[in-house]
Amino acid sequence: MADSTSMKEREEAHWAKTSRLMFTHLGIWFFFGFVIHMFVKPLNNIVIPILGFPLGFYMAAQGSLIAFVVMLFVFAKQQDKIDREFGFAEED
Repeated sequence: MADSTSMKEREEAHWAKTSRLMFTHLGIWFFFGFVIHMFVKPLNNIVIPILGFPLGFYMAAQGSLIAFVVMLFVFAKQQDKIDREFGFAEED
């Protein structure tokens, strides 16, 4: 019975960390997906020196997409670390 209790505690701790990671990334996604786009006009007053594009245009056209792709890789790496910590990792 101690094994099932230990397993239950590990599952709950694993889910708590996974949920926290998921909501953190969801908040970051919301920021880049919606909040940045709400401020496109004020951000257009800032021009990126090397590219010559207004910052608002760049963030709407490219910056958010780059952030999403980076978030995917970061999330996968962080989730794998959590899985390994609690012994739920897939075998390589």
